[in-house]
Amino acid sequence: MNNIDLMNYWIKSSDKDYDVMLDLKEKNRNTYCLFFGQLLIEKLLKAYYAKINKNAPYAPKTHELAYLAHKMNMELTERQEDLLETISDFNMEARYGDYKYTFELKCTDEYTNIWIENIKELREWVKELLIEK
Repeated sequence: MNNIDLMNYWIKSSDKDYDVMLDLKEKNRNTYCLFFGQLLIEKLLKAYYAKINKNAPYAPKTHELAYLAHKMNMELTERQEDLLETISDFNMEARYGDYKYTFELKCTDEYTNIWIENIKELREWVKELLIEK
């Protein structure tokens, strides 16, 4: 698969995860909603990695979003870095039992709505990078 095909694969997969995130929020499945929010940002970052790495488009196998951004030398604001670091945690906290219970308590509707907005903000930022020449 060439880098553009891989980029498009990640974008399409991320868009599907975005819809799942919103569906889960409607069903008040807040922990899984934020888990899918992490996935969709991860996939967009991997799409951007594929875009800028024509000869080696496969991104590192990691769920750490700030790490991925740094591997691409992305210029992050302090806010973006903080958001990426927190959203990365949603992957672990939604999946593993020892984190999951505490995460479920944290994921009130208010908390989840705030983080959905943060995820949307990051999503738009990375999508803009993907359409730039």
